[in-house]
Amino acid sequence: MKKTYKYICLFIGVIAIHTFANAQNKLTVEQAITATIENNYDIQLLRNDSSSYALDNAYARAAFLPRLNATGGVVFNNNNQKQKLADGSKRQSKGLRSSNLTGSVQLNWTLFDGFKMFATRDKLAQFVQLGELNIKNQVVNSVAAVINNYYNIVRQKQQLKAIEEQMSINEERVKVAEKKLSVGLGAKPELLQGKVDLNAQKAARLQQLTLIDQLKEQLNQLMNVEPNTRYDVTDTITFATDIILGDVLGTVETSNPQLLLTKKNIDIGKLTLKERKADRYPVVTFNSAYSYSKTDNKTVINPFSSLYNRTNGFNYGIGINIPILNGFNTKRQIQQAQLDLDWLNISYQNQKSKINLGIINAFKDYELQKKMLALEEENILLAKENVYIALERLKLGISTYLELRETQKSLELAYDRLIAARYNTKLAETELLRLKGDLVK
Repeated sequence: MKKTYKYICLFIGVIAIHTFANAQNKLTVEQAITATIENNYDIQLLRNDSSSYALDNAYARAAFLPRLNATGGVVFNNNNQKQKLADGSKRQSKGLRSSNLTGSVQLNWTLFDGFKMFATRDKLAQFVQLGELNIKNQVVNSVAAVINNYYNIVRQKQQLKAIEEQMSINEERVKVAEKKLSVGLGAKPELLQGKVDLNAQKAARLQQLTLIDQLKEQLNQLMNVEPNTRYDVTDTITFATDIILGDVLGTVETSNPQLLLTKKNIDIGKLTLKERKADRYPVVTFNSAYSYSKTDNKTVINPFSSLYNRTNGFNYGIGINIPILNGFNTKRQIQQAQLDLDWLNISYQNQKSKINLGIINAFKDYELQKKMLALEEENILLAKENVYIALERLKLGISTYLELRETQKSLELAYDRLIAARYNTKLAETELLRLKGDLVK
């Protein structure tokens, strides 16, 4: 049932992607995330691993069941036999034929092994949870990559609009220069420089279009859709404005996938240590068997030998295996398991320290980018107004193209800073939510 549901979701995700792609609709970031969760190769591989853990766990209780085996065989003999007895008599015969039929059913049941079977059962259950956490960790990382890639396309799309705005200003410069030259009030170098600047903007526009196509192909790979799938993206970058540092740090131990993975490995390490310690205890087993044996001799040379013999019956008993000395191998394995557990505990503290540092730095960057964004939003209005005034002054003949060109450079730099601030704010926000483990509910 679960597999059927998974395949239905996968089919719906693929159909949805192709639907909006063929219709050239806008791809929202939510649609990109949904397609990635359903189709991404890295997530699919970890789902396969998780299914393997679940399969092993489904048979975990088999460790408590007895082992039952059956054996059987039949042997046909055709022998030559020669005997010399103590009284000096001799017997000899050829072609002595006989057959032997055997069969048995054995039952072996481990009653006590130092509780090792219980630790193994619990360990298999922990591996299932580990597989789920691996999937969640990969989903969070893949979603973060998709969000960053998606909004990088939006960023480059905004950059494209800024270039096109600069092109419109340069086109106006060329028109003004041509008009002034035609009436004898202008100079040809001014017209030539305007065309050079316009061509440079056209080249930049072509490069920007290529970059956008390349970024879309990267997004296609993350979503695992066909190459050259066509779609458009939104024009704006949205932000979360209610992120509080204390909330992120306060919940990181219970929500960060990496820390949860290390915690789960610590739980598995504890159970491994229990398994190793169980090897110190004796193993008590219950053994029983039903056996059947039949021998049929066609001829014999010894008159006291039986021509027909059959044995069958049931036997049972208790067996115990007491470990006494095995070259201190058990002690070594226990010490190694303890060292592995200590390593995991240290690794957890190290990871926690690094993640806390990453959260603090990401939050500081988040706050910085928000402040810079507010400043650049104001600055872009000033730069636009300055360009408009310079262009009008040029049309009236009370300014030079050098003054306009200088204001254009200021506008270009203002756009670069503004668009970068928007994207960097989104990057910092995404990194905060990734470290918190809150990108996917």
